[in-house]
Amino acid sequence: MNDCAACRQELRAHEYLWELMEQIPVPDPSDNMHPRFQSMLDTFKESAEEKKGSFAMIIEKIKQSWILQPRMQLAYGIVLILIALGGGYLFSRINQGSNYKQQIDSLSSQVHEMREMMTLSLLENPSASERIRGVSYTAEIKAANKQVIDALLTTLNNDPNVNVRLLTLDALTHFAGDAGVREGLVQSIVQQESPLVQSAMADVMLKLQEKRSIQPFKKLLMQKQLNTMVKSKIEQTINRLI
Repeated sequence: MNDCAACRQELRAHEYLWELMEQIPVPDPSDNMHPRFQSMLDTFKESAEEKKGSFAMIIEKIKQSWILQPRMQLAYGIVLILIALGGGYLFSRINQGSNYKQQIDSLSSQVHEMREMMTLSLLENPSASERIRGVSYTAEIKAANKQVIDALLTTLNNDPNVNVRLLTLDALTHFAGDAGVREGLVQSIVQQESPLVQSAMADVMLKLQEKRSIQPFKKLLMQKQLNTMVKSKIEQTINRLI
């Protein structure tokens, strides 16, 4: 501003104008001025209150007719949509889970049947190692069918290889919850001639607490060629089962 002559001149003019205005006398308000002002103020307030009341009523009506009711309808609609979407999602998931479970069950059933077929096939194999392999498949069978059980009992009673018989006996104990298996094991006692298998039978019957085995064991004790150690073990087993 120090470098601008026109600016300095305009500033001085404004300062001079304000000095003149300060010298003008201010007239005192008349006695009627205050009542008139107060009356105008009261009128303005009343008008403002009326307008405010009318505006508030209008707003309230708008809320009731255009906001509250549509909001309830909108909320209800949203809830229905969410329920539909949620139900559809759950239904889809259930169907997917059901289909997946059916596929797994079908696959498990096929694997189960395949193991049973392999067991039956290998138990008829002339090789003892193959028959042992056939018996080993039953370890992964939770519930064998009657055909497999009968094949295992036949192997236990007739297989010429002692090792195959011992493994078959162990395999049958896994199905001891089957009444037919327990009955077959009891009847198999008197058919065993190998001391190893006889001793193992005593252990199995004691483990199963099968009291029906007492009479077959007593018949076994009557055999003159019975191994002394096996005889002692059977006697102990009988005493513990009584």
